[in-house]
Amino acid sequence: MTATTISLEDRYLQSKADNPKLRIRDHAKLLGVSEAELLATGIGNHVTLLEGDFREFLKEVHTLNRVMALTRNDNCVHERKGVYNNVSFENHVGLVLDPDIDLRLFMHHWKFGFAVDENERLSFQFFDKSGEAVHKIYLTEHSDKGNWYRLKALYKASDQSQAILTKAYFPPAAEKSDNEIDVTSFHTAWKNMTDTHQFFSIINKHGVTRRQALRLASPEFAKEVPNDTINKILEQCVAQQVPIMIFVGSRGCIQIHSGEIHKLVQTGPWYNILDPELNMHLRYDAIASSYIVKKPSDDGIITSLEIFDIAGNMIVQFFGKRKPGIPENAGWTNIVKTVTGF
Repeated sequence: MTATTISLEDRYLQSKADNPKLRIRDHAKLLGVSEAELLATGIGNHVTLLEGDFREFLKEVHTLNRVMALTRNDNCVHERKGVYNNVSFENHVGLVLDPDIDLRLFMHHWKFGFAVDENERLSFQFFDKSGEAVHKIYLTEHSDKGNWYRLKALYKASDQSQAILTKAYFPPAAEKSDNEIDVTSFHTAWKNMTDTHQFFSIINKHGVTRRQALRLASPEFAKEVPNDTINKILEQCVAQQVPIMIFVGSRGCIQIHSGEIHKLVQTGPWYNILDPELNMHLRYDAIASSYIVKKPSDDGIITSLEIFDIAGNMIVQFFGKRKPGIPENAGWTNIVKTVTGF
């Protein structure tokens, strides 16, 4: 019997038997399918397909009380506990603005949703059109299970037998060669920034990728640093109890932690923050390049540590904790300068 005649559900069961410690995302890669397709094999059992306006759904997540929000990419997982307060949308762009749960939402990438009950571990999980996870919400011991069942029933798809049809994204455009870039204009635009959020439009206007932008930046604004810089900076943030911000994104969500960190642990290839309210798991061996980046703003220079994989994708960003209208935390600035000389 060939793989094409064995059901995906049976192949998944066999993969779990062969590799019991792997997570579903890794099983999906082994089987050559998306995570959403693999999860959908449980529909009618422990998985319920959802439908409806996920923006309206998110406005009701606060009724679950304290939950764990999870956003990840291939090489970094960001888990933060809290309540989904202050949820708002402008068309398909949304915000969750709470000291604990702080999200930027891009809802045009939220294609599939599921309610999942894995041995009483209750969650809502959302995926983009390719079947890759964009965001997951897990109940904790402080959550309201009754409202999980209510939301599950309210957003349950009328047809639980429909196929999950995924569609791949077009590959990103090839990076332009450096000699095609108007570097002088790019440097001027960077120097004249008044808000860090302008950076995205500047790199788009000049046709550069993010990592290329850092490589071509004026030396006063970006410096490539050794990949173990993250260890040294975070160790100092723990020792000095300097609050930081950690940004991790998928296609459909950027999840942010703001505050102090306490427990750093290296486990095999994973570099972890293991705090009661925050877990971060970074695939350390996936780090291909690291940069210290400085962006002008009306509040002064804003400094970040930005970490990339081999393909030039952003893995994770670190800043000193701050709010608009407030200068950068001096403790963070001093740690970065002491560690990197920049």
